[in-house]
Amino acid sequence: MKGENFSTTVLVDESPVEVFDAINKVREWWSKAAKGDSVLLHDEFMVDFGQHWWALRIIETVPAEKVVWQVTGSYMPWNEDKHEWTGTTLGFEISREGRQTQLRFTHFGLVPQFSCFAGCSKGWTGYVQISLKNLITTGVGTPDYPY
Repeated sequence: MKGENFSTTVLVDESPVEVFDAINKVREWWSKAAKGDSVLLHDEFMVDFGQHWWALRIIETVPAEKVVWQVTGSYMPWNEDKHEWTGTTLGFEISREGRQTQLRFTHFGLVPQFSCFAGCSKGWTGYVQISLKNLITTGVGTPDYPY
């Protein structure tokens, strides 16, 4: 597993368009305090949890298929490398799997060698598998929850 990027997958009954739309609603599944726009190509936004934050830019977006964010800045005061996420990429790939829609999230660059790998993987699992999935399936996510 050495060198593998963190990835997690969810299956839902909703359409690829509904999944795509939910991903773009960052304030409804990741952080209510997100600043900026997170919908169109080249949009820039910041997810700010007070002491730690991440700045992101949308570098690819294909409606109902894919969203890719580049981390342009980051600060995690508890982490050995406080800017460890900077330069990594977050990818959301949407596809049909039979009658369901699959969402595959990958944090490219978040590898086991990262000092935040265990905690960040746990966080992403919660935000994608629980909060984003619930936003897609029920219309209500759990942003800011300490997964």
